[in-house]
Amino acid sequence: MPSPSEHWNKIFSTKTDPELGWYEGDVTQTLKFLAQIPLGESRQVFLPGAGTSKLVDELLSRGHKLVLNDVSEEALSRLRRRVGTGEKLTFLRHDISKTLPEGISQVDLWIDRAVLHFLLDEEDIQTYFSNLKSTIRLGGYALLAEFSLAGAPKCAGLELHRYCVDEMSRRMGPEFVLVEHEDYTYINPAGDSRPYLYALFKRQVNE
Repeated sequence: MPSPSEHWNKIFSTKTDPELGWYEGDVTQTLKFLAQIPLGESRQVFLPGAGTSKLVDELLSRGHKLVLNDVSEEALSRLRRRVGTGEKLTFLRHDISKTLPEGISQVDLWIDRAVLHFLLDEEDIQTYFSNLKSTIRLGGYALLAEFSLAGAPKCAGLELHRYCVDEMSRRMGPEFVLVEHEDYTYINPAGDSRPYLYALFKRQVNE
């Protein structure tokens, strides 16, 4: 069985962006949630599965500093070729189900679209949330967008752990407050419906 990096490297090396089942040419749904966050320029944002997302370009245009993580070096290489490099960009190749390396600075916002739901092992899920909690500063936010309970059981050839808002809230823990959530049906490039759950959380200042 291929490792996660091998699996995703193969996909990113054989498909163009519009051929990816999760590809979004329009990131309005994410931006709608971000509009509720008082983020000024030069805020720190962590994307645990950056892939080749167009959201990266949008966040850069707003002046944010980004930590772009992915398990696939192929995805990160494609992203570098498109957006370049610079002091506002940190590229990190890491399996987000494993403890993050030392030296990752705390961020104001964590945005995960379609990463968490690929983790099936309970230890991997717990490590993911440990990474999230250690990375978001007090008063910071997390936006999670995963397949909902009504969503497909598989994506990219892999089984999924689908989420309801109650499970998300439980795993985030009492230090995070649910700001808003929404069931959202994404239409993928093949024209298929993919029910998602979007949930925005804020880390309380007084824990």
